[in-house]
Amino acid sequence: MALTAVRGAVGFLSRLPVGQSEVAWRAFGDRPVAFPLAGWLLGGLLATVTLLPGPDATVATVFVVATYLLTGPTHADGVADLGDAAAVHGDPERRRSVMRDSDLGAGGALALTVVVGGLFAAGLSLGSLPVRTAVAVVVASEVAAKTAMATLVCLGTATHEGLASALTATTDARDLGPVVVAAAPATALSWTAPAATLVAVPTGAVVAGALLWWARRTLDGVSGDVFGAANELTRLVAIHAGVVAWTLS
Repeated sequence: MALTAVRGAVGFLSRLPVGQSEVAWRAFGDRPVAFPLAGWLLGGLLATVTLLPGPDATVATVFVVATYLLTGPTHADGVADLGDAAAVHGDPERRRSVMRDSDLGAGGALALTVVVGGLFAAGLSLGSLPVRTAVAVVVASEVAAKTAMATLVCLGTATHEGLASALTATTDARDLGPVVVAAAPATALSWTAPAATLVAVPTGAVVAGALLWWARRTLDGVSGDVFGAANELTRLVAIHAGVVAWTLS
């Protein structure tokens, strides 16, 4: 059943042709630990980009393209929707209505620009690391991103019926234990430069905590857009944090 849950997670979190089924979805929804386990696989695939020869700017561009080819645009859409919600004035209902609007506002455009531009800059920064460390940081950042999503699933309350409610309804804080156990080994991936991954992985908890606090105050809870934004923001912060930690160590 654990493998079925991971297959459901990979099908939900990426565009890999693993097949979709109701059984896999239910197994995934009941086991938040499948998030970081899927992160190991997706991070390993993305890390292969750091092995490519060529100028840093070219590799960074390929890294951004590969990220969204692998994971799809769905989570980036969450960034845009949250950006629009953050930019508008009003009560939680007003902000949620803006998130449901398919039009892209100034806040969403700015948020997407920062995230995609920041990811390109992260790809450039990876070029300054030894290849082994760069691979470790990419894997660790993807595990951290999925850990952030799992944290919101375990601790958040959905604002309405939908994806978020389907995932949060059957989980609680007790499910965080297996999530932490599955993610923790990623802190030791960069054994030649331990600070890089030791710093990168905990960003999942930091970003999730900040988003959960913000969502409760401004949206009255979490949604699928909050989950997606957590994934994108954590990946971005984790890579930069890992590179900075390596630079200063």
